[in-house]
Amino acid sequence: MANTKSAQKEIRKSAKKEKYNKKIKDKIKSLVKKTRKAIDSKDKKAEELLKDSLKQIDKAAQKGVIKKNTRDRKKSRLHKKFNESKKA
Repeated sequence: MANTKSAQKEIRKSAKKEKYNKKIKDKIKSLVKKTRKAIDSKDKKAEELLKDSLKQIDKAAQKGVIKKNTRDRKKSRLHKKFNESKKA
């Protein structure tokens, strides 16, 4: 257990931030899964879902929830999958 008041406050802050970050990461994961599924099934909503996914990924990186390279990697993989499905 933390000894000082500032240490106790820091524990509360980190728990709150962890909860917030987890919520955003979960949202991104579910959006990416939906997008991948739509792309695989050649659904009409795939392009709309892709735009939404990319927007959420950018927001998360901007707020510091995910790192810049993680953002770039996720976006690149989604774009690549989408473009391959358009060709086929």
